Amino acid sequence: MSQANTLRLMAVDADDLKIISAACQDGVCKPADIAYEARKRRFLIEFNRFRWENGEGDAQQRVRSALSLEDVTGVKARGLPPKSADLVLSLMSVEWEEGGEAPSGQFRLIFAGDGELVVSADCLDATLVDVSQPWPAKNRPAHKE
Repeated sequence: MSQANTLRLMAVDADDLKIISAACQDGVCKPADIAYEARKRRFLIEFNRFRWENGEGDAQQRVRSALSLEDVTGVKARGLPPKSADLVLSLMSVEWEEGGEAPSGQFRLIFAGDGELVVSADCLDATLVDVSQPWPAKNRPAHKE
């Protein structure tokens, strides 16, 4: 894969995570694309990310990306279908809420339709990496104001 087409971002604080969140907005996946590896203390979600960094115009693209959250201690889901469901989920944002004792806290992955994953972690450690070549996107995601 060409380095020019590869996005690699790392977040170690809330400001960094805002950049990753913006890049993840409107990423689509299925419940089977979400994994919590308890022994490795890692949460992983793979999704088809809309390449917002391309700007407007004819260069609408999607790319397969992976968001990895490290030092994870637990995951809770609210309003999401079971892993066996064949529904498409749309990721809207990734947020960080500090916990009682710094640097611990929770990642909140918000999905369209009020679904949410709360990922508890010892610290904020997130990485977003493109793992495929981009392909043309038929539609540009739109949101009601």
